[in-house]
Amino acid sequence: MGRYFRRKLLIYGLTFVIAVSINFAVPRLMPGDPVSRMLTRNSVSNVESSQAMRAYFDNVFGLDVPMWKQYLNYWAALFQGDLGVSVYAFPSPVSSVVLDALPYTLALLLPSILLSWVVGNALGAKAARNKWLDNGVLPVGYVLTAVPYMWLAILLAWVAGIILGWFPVAGGYSFAMTPNLSWTFFVDLVMHWFLPFLSLFIVALGGWAIGMRNLVIYELESDYSNYLSALGAPTRLIRRYAFRNAVLPQITGLALQLGVVVGGALVTEVVFAYPGLGSLLLNAVTNQDFFLLQGILLFIVIGVLLFNFLADVVYVLVDPRTRLGLEGGQS
Repeated sequence: MGRYFRRKLLIYGLTFVIAVSINFAVPRLMPGDPVSRMLTRNSVSNVESSQAMRAYFDNVFGLDVPMWKQYLNYWAALFQGDLGVSVYAFPSPVSSVVLDALPYTLALLLPSILLSWVVGNALGAKAARNKWLDNGVLPVGYVLTAVPYMWLAILLAWVAGIILGWFPVAGGYSFAMTPNLSWTFFVDLVMHWFLPFLSLFIVALGGWAIGMRNLVIYELESDYSNYLSALGAPTRLIRRYAFRNAVLPQITGLALQLGVVVGGALVTEVVFAYPGLGSLLLNAVTNQDFFLLQGILLFIVIGVLLFNFLADVVYVLVDPRTRLGLEGGQS
């Protein structure tokens, strides 16, 4: 088993290097440069002052050296935990800007991913053996999986926020409040969090329900289920085996879907002006902030790789056949 995980770590390490290299290159392929945007934003019109400020900022951001040296400096700084200085929030470090927004994104992603996976699999498993539920889950599931995250977010904001007035439609908390450890502030946070969470949860729910429903039906019609039934095994036991076998592909699918859900979360945050990585990413692109963009994408890459690795670990622990295969490969 140790060899299996060492091989996985090597693959993830290579993936990380490639992803970080692309992360470095993509912002620099964008038209324009961050220093010019800063000078324009600060309305520097004097030629001599503009040249002096450009030289200063080029030095601050490390843009006064060739591209290959910028790449090496980027890796050296990365290993020291230095992600650079943000252009958008100058002179704040990128790490502090990203860490301020990260809790909001995690508060959306983790509950929506895990709850939609658990509830969707439970609904799908029940629909596979309940005709009434199947006739309702299947059509609704197909509709939900086809709904874009942005469209559903806009619909929820319009209906539940503007028409009904049940929830706020912008921000992470009320602008009149200051963050504090009180029940009032916590309730306000939840009220602002609920609609973005609900839009992510609903879209992901349908896909998991359809997938589990189809997998359970396949397992219930397989040879081992028919054999157990012929031997007189209890129906509950057969369904338990079917569910355990059907959930394995769903674990793999959970890791593969993470990138899609993260993309949906970023778009949803923009719709609701939620102060997470999505809104921060939009500001980074608008202000051509290479360094903030690199920092955000770096955190996303690390999160996706970590989540996939955890899914690999869970898969090995859940599937006895995988464990036996790994033990046999080591002997």
